[in-house]
Amino acid sequence: MQYRVTGKQPNSKMCLVCGLKNVTGLKALFYELENNELMAVCELMEEHQSYPNRLHGGIAAALLDETIGRAIMITHDDDDIWGVTLEFTIRYKKPIPLDGELRVIGRITQERRRFFKGAGELLLPDGTIAAEASGKYLKFPLDEIADFDFEEQEWKVTTSERDPTVVDL
Repeated sequence: MQYRVTGKQPNSKMCLVCGLKNVTGLKALFYELENNELMAVCELMEEHQSYPNRLHGGIAAALLDETIGRAIMITHDDDDIWGVTLEFTIRYKKPIPLDGELRVIGRITQERRRFFKGAGELLLPDGTIAAEASGKYLKFPLDEIADFDFEEQEWKVTTSERDPTVVDL
């Protein structure tokens, strides 16, 4: 099915998942879709492996956790609602090779006043689900999570001619 990209979320400087200046980071880019799902896209490196040419399971979990946790930003566009992981469950279904583009999909499945739940899938280049996860997140204002300086952390949306306008899922 094809979905229109409705927005792009910010990246930071050094985050393992989204840090654009983290030399061994994933440098994931996050795209909001018209169906209220969030899609992360990244290229893997040799430094992300466990077994030869296979993505480390902890890195797969980090990608899914970040994507599901960020999905709350689709409906809360101020920088005041962030998710802090309370529970996280992952099921690995297929080995994840290091070659090719990796896509991760996340969505909110339940939202309450103080927390939200979400689910997501890590997709292989052919669209096969390699891992699926679900989690429960506490809604928290960023200034109570960390001393986060938006400018210093380079928290901003960067655009490129490679940014998709539609995606097939």
